[in-house]
Amino acid sequence: MATGSVLAFWAVAFLLIVVPGPDWAFTIGAGLTGRSVVPAVSGLVVGYAAVTAIVAAGVGALVAGSPSALTALTLVGGAYLIWQGATTLTRPATASTEPEAGTCWHTFLRGIGVSGLNPKGLLLFVALLPQFTDPADSWPIASQIGVLGLTFMATCAVWYLCLGTLTRTVLNGSPGKTRLISRLSGAVMTVLGVYLLLEHFLA
Repeated sequence: MATGSVLAFWAVAFLLIVVPGPDWAFTIGAGLTGRSVVPAVSGLVVGYAAVTAIVAAGVGALVAGSPSALTALTLVGGAYLIWQGATTLTRPATASTEPEAGTCWHTFLRGIGVSGLNPKGLLLFVALLPQFTDPADSWPIASQIGVLGLTFMATCAVWYLCLGTLTRTVLNGSPGKTRLISRLSGAVMTVLGVYLLLEHFLA
């Protein structure tokens, strides 16, 4: 696979990743609790790995072309974001140095849901990944999509690990600011979930 295609995709992927969205809100919220943001970021990456596999298998295009499947995915994804946001709003994080029991696994699963159940993420991958593949390349299309997906996941991992760690470092020892940022993160996820549903049904 041509290195130029991977680098071109990386440039586009990086611009998409640094734009605040559900992943940002979730990572910041996770950075305010526990000792590490690794479980949260790992969950996000696994969610995108699942989306990459779906697109590589050709299922993504089928889902995108099926109104009923897309509606179901939108309902699940939007409702999930609203639930996560509402939970964060009602139970904002505190600047604790000790993680709660079971938090790591729970956070990991939440991360998978945030990235893997986002219908916009699936549609983005369906529209974006094939543009950087070359049917004439010696690599199969599925393998090329896999490489591009890994590029996206690696960039996500680095960016969100830095974001979550920075959030925790800056706000550590500031309970008031921690609760405020946590509530803002919850509000962002809630608003994005509502927007996702409204955009789909009012379109």
